[in-house]
Amino acid sequence: MRKTAAAGLVVGLIAALGFAAPASAETSGSAQLSVLHGIPDTPVDVYVNGERTLDDFRPGDLAGPLELPAGDYEVALTAPDAADASSPVLGPVTLTLAAGANYTAAAYLSEAGAPSLKLFQNDIATTAAGQGRLTVRHIAAAPAVDILAGGSPVIEGLTNPNEQTLNLPVGTVAASVALAGTTEPVLGPADVPIQDGVLTIVYAWGSAEDDNLALAVQSVTVGHSNPGGVPSGTAGYLAQRDSVTTMVGIGAVGAVVIALAAMAGIGARRRQESRR
Repeated sequence: MRKTAAAGLVVGLIAALGFAAPASAETSGSAQLSVLHGIPDTPVDVYVNGERTLDDFRPGDLAGPLELPAGDYEVALTAPDAADASSPVLGPVTLTLAAGANYTAAAYLSEAGAPSLKLFQNDIATTAAGQGRLTVRHIAAAPAVDILAGGSPVIEGLTNPNEQTLNLPVGTVAASVALAGTTEPVLGPADVPIQDGVLTIVYAWGSAEDDNLALAVQSVTVGHSNPGGVPSGTAGYLAQRDSVTTMVGIGAVGAVVIALAAMAGIGARRRQESRR
């Protein structure tokens, strides 16, 4: 059911944005754009350059990737079935897309719980042969965390709305999560798979106070260099442009970020059951 809905959203975005020219005249080349709705309990309509492009976009939905002309796009989120974008829930915000780049636009809650919008640029450079890439993005109204590997911090003080990226050898990493500045795990260790030539992006979204934290995972195949070769950002773009971006359930990679809920007093077991 979710796959069908997501497919419909992608078709709607492609159809609508095909007629929504960039606000700027700089349209040389194209960019890849995905859209994540990470504001709980708030279905919205999405307007681009004053035109409705998504109707009733639901929390937790991830649409894309879309190939769009490079340039500026004015984006606003309104209540469902609003007559126009004159009274937005969020925005208008100008998103600037550069040719050859890959982005995810995320609507989310700030740490204080205010609706916000951020354009993340995804690292699509090829990985070295035998490596994968893991990006963790904190877009939930929840406190800072450290991510540990083998008991030592590898990501420290990750706060909303920031991200950290690691290039890691293919295999599994025994990762755990602790409160920022500590080494006592509040979750884990959990085995996290690292895939060859794949960028895995984990988002924690929602509100700890409102007990509705959730996860989204985006995967982009970026390719890898030949053994002994030099990684190429351009080759990475060409390798990933036809990849499929999907929502997945809570899995091993997601376990790294579930700790945000645990730190807010929400058991991981409860969230897993609520998502079934």
